[in-house]
Amino acid sequence: MSPQIPLSHAQRRLWFHHQMVGSDPTYNVPLVLRLAGRLDPEALEEAVADVVARHESLRTVFPDVAGVPEQHVREGAAGRPVLHRRIVASGDLPAVLREETRHVFELATDLPIRATLLRAGPEEHVLLILIHHIATDDWSSTPLTRQLSEAYTARLSGAAPVWEPLPVQYVDYTLWQREVLGDENDPKSELAAHLAYWTEELAGAPEVLALPADRSRPPVASGRGGRVPFAWDEETQARLAALTRETGTTVFMALQAAVATLLTRLGAGTDIPVGAAFSGRTEEALDDLIGFFTNTLVLRTDTSGTPSMRELLLRTRETNLSAHAHQDCPFDRLVDALHPARSLSHHPLFQVMLAHQNAGENDLSLPGLSVGVEEVDTGVAKFDLAFVCAEAGGTLRGSLHYSADLFDASSAALIAERLVRLVGAAAAAPDRPVSSLDLLSAEERIRLLTDWNDIESHVGALWATRRPESADRDAGRRVEGVVEARPGGRTGPESRTPAGPR
Repeated sequence: MSPQIPLSHAQRRLWFHHQMVGSDPTYNVPLVLRLAGRLDPEALEEAVADVVARHESLRTVFPDVAGVPEQHVREGAAGRPVLHRRIVASGDLPAVLREETRHVFELATDLPIRATLLRAGPEEHVLLILIHHIATDDWSSTPLTRQLSEAYTARLSGAAPVWEPLPVQYVDYTLWQREVLGDENDPKSELAAHLAYWTEELAGAPEVLALPADRSRPPVASGRGGRVPFAWDEETQARLAALTRETGTTVFMALQAAVATLLTRLGAGTDIPVGAAFSGRTEEALDDLIGFFTNTLVLRTDTSGTPSMRELLLRTRETNLSAHAHQDCPFDRLVDALHPARSLSHHPLFQVMLAHQNAGENDLSLPGLSVGVEEVDTGVAKFDLAFVCAEAGGTLRGSLHYSADLFDASSAALIAERLVRLVGAAAAAPDRPVSSLDLLSAEERIRLLTDWNDIESHVGALWATRRPESADRDAGRRVEGVVEARPGGRTGPESRTPAGPR
């Protein structure tokens, strides 16, 4: 009988989510490759199987054994994936991709990877490699695409890829992690020290941020969401790079300071906790391994007073360097230690995520094919808001993933626009108080100062339509209503837009 292999701390968190809500697509990680040219589907299927055979994480299932989850690595035919094939019309590709990305994995019995080849023409294909997050992370895409390229190249020539054996597998990492961290009940253990730091660091932090949502939070989050893209111009990027050099900070720290400032300006207060993903690959032996190593930390930003962006960056730098020293504390253990109010309506400890993806370019080179990586909106949301940014081709881009339970697409787009505007203004004038930086576009300012405050014309029109005998009685109420009434049913001067500045 094979030895029992426990789950890593990160895997346990997703396994418990799976137990609570059942099979759902929330933690699916899609890689979408558009392939133009002459494709050999049989060689591609063999190449996918080669990569899966190389990485135990991609052929691991997670059964519940007497109430305790375990890792079971499948061997032979039971661990070989199938390349699912579909013929679709070119115009139907977006809808079919969205459908395929919402495939649900049963973690106890299904391999955590599913490969689908969509054929839209003789030389037009899309390959979707869908992996459950329990077996992968953002950093895994680099070894995945590189090794897929190597395997496909070899299979075209009728040979298997020749690779050096991996120094470790994911189960080795799992056992090593538990050995190094030790028992949290042992005050001398590394885990106990990490928990002590984070317990003090997050004491008194808000459990739920007051975000400028369009609707009240439902008792149980549906997981539905959307995505809004955004980008910064070259001038802003150059200024931001200069500012980070001057302050000894990073682009991620600048984005964290900007997001915290934006949320403060939108009414979330001055104590802003955001979630951040750290790679967790602290050993060189893990660099080429596909698996879930990412750990989530809670970074708390104090925006109180009248700090400039330069000052706020220095605050953020201090917080982040301290957090880095304690990045090995598993998020699930931190949640257990802090005992936040458990709810199915919101994520514990933070509801806003910030990610700066710098895992490197995907190394894609398939003989005879032009290959492009595409983003796909899976229609799911793990958090209320998630700002996901990346630098590619010299351009700093991002996308705002939002919960459809709380936000309309137009509101999310407005939040994204204001983040872009805020970063531009802060980079241009880093010594100005961030509270004075303009978040409004010229059009919004005209609408705010002119259209919505043109009380006399609105009151006059209303007065003309009312019966004379009721005019005196209702005059005050009508004027108040004109000032406060807003499109979409929101009221009050602070609710002119769902993301109005505070």
